[in-house]
Amino acid sequence: MFATGAAVGVLGGMIGLGGAEFRLPLLIGLFGFAALPAVIMNKAMSLVVVVTALPARLIGVPLSDVAPHWAVSVNLLAGSLIGAWIGASWATQMRSTRLYRVLAVLLLLMAATLVATHFGHVQALDLPVAVRVGTGVVAGVAIGVVAALMGVAGGELLIPTIVVLFAVDIKIAGTLALVVSLPTMLVAFTRYSRDASFAILRDNTSFVVIMTAGSIAGAVVGGLLLGVVPSLVLVPLLVLLVLSSYKVWRHA
Repeated sequence: MFATGAAVGVLGGMIGLGGAEFRLPLLIGLFGFAALPAVIMNKAMSLVVVVTALPARLIGVPLSDVAPHWAVSVNLLAGSLIGAWIGASWATQMRSTRLYRVLAVLLLLMAATLVATHFGHVQALDLPVAVRVGTGVVAGVAIGVVAALMGVAGGELLIPTIVVLFAVDIKIAGTLALVVSLPTMLVAFTRYSRDASFAILRDNTSFVVIMTAGSIAGAVVGGLLLGVVPSLVLVPLLVLLVLSSYKVWRHA
């Protein structure tokens, strides 16, 4: 469990994320958890990883550099908090078969987003203030829904959104993404806590703790490799996401 969590953390850290998008298909395919319990466990682990990562991130990107962009976080949170509640509600109400297929499609979305982010050119849009704010709220809702449905922090979607909509430097965007992710995840976690499936955390406490510890350790190592490992090495990881999507779809 620790080794699996560490491997997920390294993969995520190399891309600049927490690795939850890699952890989810493992919870379903390797460890045999059903869709909703896997999402809830993934959300719990992601929450701990984000809480751990935020202080560490502020060491590399000082608060004085992030603070001037507080309006960006508020703009996205105006939508993401609503989206997180909606997404978690949908997940608890969906039939298991449909949730598997939704998760499979979202894994493909993550793979496509990572391709666009790491191999494409992300350029800021020149938009009127009112349009930018409105788009930010809508984007926040969509990201909140996806993050809640998958049990992820949503950084893979938040970072390019912040760069494109608000023309923020990508390093600062990474920190802002964590600032937005934390309250968004807490809202989804609160909604999940009202469902009977939430008992999966109590029934598998040791599993969650060990895998989370591995994920945090792996994320640190992966973070050190970020920028050192060539982008082409990430291609097999993206292929892995696509294969994982297929396997999750077959679970339906």
